[in-house]
Amino acid sequence: MSMQTRKARTIVENNEFKQTAEAVKPTFYKEEKSPEHVITTYQDKDAIHGWNLRKEGGWEDQKEQAYGKNDSFIVDFKDHMVGYVTLSLKPVGSPPDAPLHLKLIFGEMPVEVSEPFDQYDGWLSSSWLQEEAIHVDVLPTQITLPRRYSFRYLKITVLDTSPKYKVVFDQIACETITSADFHRVPTLNHPDPQLAEIDRISVKTLADCMQDIFEDGPKRDRRLWLGDLRLQALANYETVQNNDLVKRCLYLFAAVPNQKGEVAANLFIEPKLIADDTYLFDYSLFFTTTLHDYYQATNDIQTLQDLWPTALAQVENALDRLSEDNIVIDDPSWWSFIDWQEQLNKQTASQAILIYALKKATEMAKIITDPKLNWLEEKLTTVTNAAIEKLWDKEQGFFISGEDRQVSWASQIWMVIAGVFDKEKNKKLLHHLLEENPTVGINTPYMYHHLVEALVISDNRELAIKYLIGYWGKMVDLGADTFWELFNPEDLTFSPYGSHLINSYCHAWSCTPTYLIRKYNL
Repeated sequence: MSMQTRKARTIVENNEFKQTAEAVKPTFYKEEKSPEHVITTYQDKDAIHGWNLRKEGGWEDQKEQAYGKNDSFIVDFKDHMVGYVTLSLKPVGSPPDAPLHLKLIFGEMPVEVSEPFDQYDGWLSSSWLQEEAIHVDVLPTQITLPRRYSFRYLKITVLDTSPKYKVVFDQIACETITSADFHRVPTLNHPDPQLAEIDRISVKTLADCMQDIFEDGPKRDRRLWLGDLRLQALANYETVQNNDLVKRCLYLFAAVPNQKGEVAANLFIEPKLIADDTYLFDYSLFFTTTLHDYYQATNDIQTLQDLWPTALAQVENALDRLSEDNIVIDDPSWWSFIDWQEQLNKQTASQAILIYALKKATEMAKIITDPKLNWLEEKLTTVTNAAIEKLWDKEQGFFISGEDRQVSWASQIWMVIAGVFDKEKNKKLLHHLLEENPTVGINTPYMYHHLVEALVISDNRELAIKYLIGYWGKMVDLGADTFWELFNPEDLTFSPYGSHLINSYCHAWSCTPTYLIRKYNL
């Protein structure tokens, strides 16, 4: 899998924007939670990743049990936790004559507390695997772990005590943390219990990713990614309505562009604001569309005026990538994201996202009466016409992409969202897509969101509901308490990273069913 680094760049910092972002740092909401059960896991070919769980009893009934060398147990908090863990420990037997040595493994899914981490062979750093080995010199004691964890299951192994004593875990607790106020979520009395449950889990997914910023995942990567932010913001407007957090994130991106005015695909917030050296064609354009959506939700004209130059710069930079025939230039590098789909050619979907962003930019230019409005309208017409003339294959009835004239799901979906054709023609295109089922398909909730939204806006509501339930409902059936970064119903072991142990099982771009259900009254 490709990674991108840029060494030759200059960051042009805007301290005023940093200060604006700092002024709207969020309030945190905290709650202490304790385990519900002690469990064991066992292999089950029908379960996700081949692992299921069995309850062995309530935690309150077993927490006085003493554990010695090589003893282990797994507690289940019964829901997804994001927060800080505290352990209260006391010795039993003789006075402790040696330190207590513990190993802790945190898992969002049963597989993470079942398969040994030392066999991990993925290409992302193994340091994302959530484990700790700690020595405790003085007992009894209470320990609060300094790291924030994202988990439901906690496996504790006593690596060693001494022959003279064992240890009792008086208390295991997690102080959960989020910047989402659940009291602000409008009640959804949905007549369909399945959609109601999907909505509930979506809101939980969003909330667990809402920290100091909108994180992409509280387990991994804990960063502010533009593609995730765009979708989180849409879900936020319909639910927890922490609009200042969207504002904060937009100003953070605008505070650290490069010398060309490009915003990075993602940001690091600690130890200070740092723009990553990854720049993606589609993600940069999503700064523009996210600003548009924010203004539509808030009517915050000051933010629109402040950030409009940054939004316009993303469009201008994207237009610089056009060929003489006004088609986005393709290349073999990781220049645009679109989806985790190794076979996907991204040229046509990227062209559609440019059209989509040009439409949003044109709307904003009208609001602030920017002199470039006519130029933007002309570019929109030119790029749209080029897409129809160069990328539409009338005989196949599909948009094609790249030198190999690839037909993919992503190309058709994004052209529908971009509104290149009218609603009726878009409706037919999607029916044709579903009937023909091209082999270059969809691997993530990120792209499934766009499929469902494309179906909704082209008046395919029943199909939209069918695919929403068929995809996110399948995750619910498989035990999801938050929605996952990656899910292929045909391959339950799918990971673009080489191992499903490193996948994120609470992920920002998976939270959008609540937006789709509430925004479109599905």
